[in-house]
Amino acid sequence: MSHETPATPDGFEALDSGAGDLDALVRRVDPDRWLASRFVADPAQRADLIALYAYDHELARAPRVASNPLLGEIRLTWWREALEEIFEGRPVRRHPTAQALAQAVGRRSLGREALEAMIEGRYRELDPAPMSVEAALAWAADTGGRAAAAAAVALDPTADPALAAPAGAAWALARPTAAEPALQPAFQALLAEARASVRRLRPAAFPAVAQAVFAERRARGLPVEGLASRLRITLAVARGRI
Repeated sequence: MSHETPATPDGFEALDSGAGDLDALVRRVDPDRWLASRFVADPAQRADLIALYAYDHELARAPRVASNPLLGEIRLTWWREALEEIFEGRPVRRHPTAQALAQAVGRRSLGREALEAMIEGRYRELDPAPMSVEAALAWAADTGGRAAAAAAVALDPTADPALAAPAGAAWALARPTAAEPALQPAFQALLAEARASVRRLRPAAFPAVAQAVFAERRARGLPVEGLASRLRITLAVARGRI
């Protein structure tokens, strides 16, 4: 019996090259985390971070590009099924991000719970009603927070993921905060927690959270670009602080 992997749904962002130029994709759609990943010296580790961020990007696109919540759920279910293939050792569907994520899971022993939680976080975006402060914090924890925690362990297997999660969550919450000032107190409290916790990360894991150095500017709606941003993140990595 032949086993065919599900086709890529219409509208999924896949590049034409055989392995998928995911680095170029992440550089374009996720410049903060792409820039942070430049501080990872090992090419394989850096590629695995890029795979994780490309996966998060695909999940984030699901609610945005779907014309209705049902189609958004279908897209998220597609990725849940991809995770099942990866963790059950079955043939993985031929999508560049799914293939790269499978390699990252194999090389870094990424946890299934964190990757599934990243999907659950995106379901909140299918509800057109504004999120409460509590819901926004939960969303940030399950999206940017889970991604940062997984990235930290990928870079340093001894890292405590709980030390990286607040920084990832603060970075994720920054953009909604710029659009919704009512989130500012919660954002500032989360950022303070993040600044305290990342100081306990070892240098090897710090690129997993370095993007959070931009969180305050993002939350104020200020630009993050050019030489100033590169200097800011370089200093953050050198000092181990955001």
